[in-house]
Amino acid sequence: MIVTWFKFIHVAAITLWAGGLLALPFLYHQRKGLEDEALFKLHAFTRHFYVAIISPAAFVAIGSGTVLIFLMSTYGNWFSAKLLAVAMMTGIHIFSGLVILRLFEPGHTYPAWRQAVVVTLTAIVITVILTLVLGKPRLDWPGPLAEVFAPGALSKIAEQIIDGAK
Repeated sequence: MIVTWFKFIHVAAITLWAGGLLALPFLYHQRKGLEDEALFKLHAFTRHFYVAIISPAAFVAIGSGTVLIFLMSTYGNWFSAKLLAVAMMTGIHIFSGLVILRLFEPGHTYPAWRQAVVVTLTAIVITVILTLVLGKPRLDWPGPLAEVFAPGALSKIAEQIIDGAK
């Protein structure tokens, strides 16, 4: 029963996180031509949306996903590929936060081409994650990557780093 609850929490958090990341570029694009009170309101709303809703959803999604890894012992190559896609989604999340920091300074705008690129890239990453999770395809990593993504490889890499530091 605990796995079911964690899956529910995980799916709900990912849905909120992904939806928020898709919505942010549309908020950024509204920046064009705004000044004074209207600009302040958009900035406040965008920051609140990012800090109070999207970021906690990302934290809960990653945390509940980590718990599910241990509860379900998921160690397939599809899962490693999914983790790479989640890392890309995390990068988009971080990039979005940096955009908020700069976008609302005087003279900045968010061009339509950038909005199109970010929304498209985010949608592709989300689609890849869904495809990997729902399809669980059989994937074979090429040579050197197979060793890096094998279960237990991280402990071997960390051991080499630690031994090398002595």
